[in-house]
Parts: sequence; structure tokens; C-alpha cells
Amino acid sequence: MATVAVQLFASYADLLGQSRMTVSVPDRATVRDLLTSVRSLPRGGGIPETALVAVNRRFANASDPIAASDELALIPPVAGG
Repeated sequence: MATVAVQLFASYADLLGQSRMTVSVPDRATVRDLLTSVRSLPRGGGIPETALVAVNRRFANASDPIAASDELALIPPVAGG
């Protein structure tokens, strides 16, 4: 298992009660694994399975690999007017 740091924004930070957290993921984890780990936390079920994730400031696909040294962020949907 590896530990990664994740930034949470707006409604995701409100939902989980923090703007930055660390989570455990399997070795050779993917974005999908990250989302599974976050969703398994208390109140984490409110994060969609297909949440938008940025890896090193670029939007990532579910199958993209992640590493402990990556800058990871969960980005909620944004509506404008």
C-alpha cells in the first residue's frame, strides 16, 4: 500500500470536512483506485465514482497511474450563470 496526498475543493472539501487529506491506495494505483479509497471513507460515498481528478494539474482518466509524489486534486462540478 502507498499513501497519497489529495486536495479537495468546494463541495468535496465541505463533504469530507477538510481541504487536504491523505489516503491509502494500492501499489501501482490508478485514479480509479484513488476514487475508490476516497469513497470508502466516512461521508466519502458522496463523491461520485466518476469525479473529476487532476494529476499534476492536468485532468486525468480513471486508468491513469498515480504516485505518492503526484499532486492530486478532486474537482467538483462547477455551475455558472
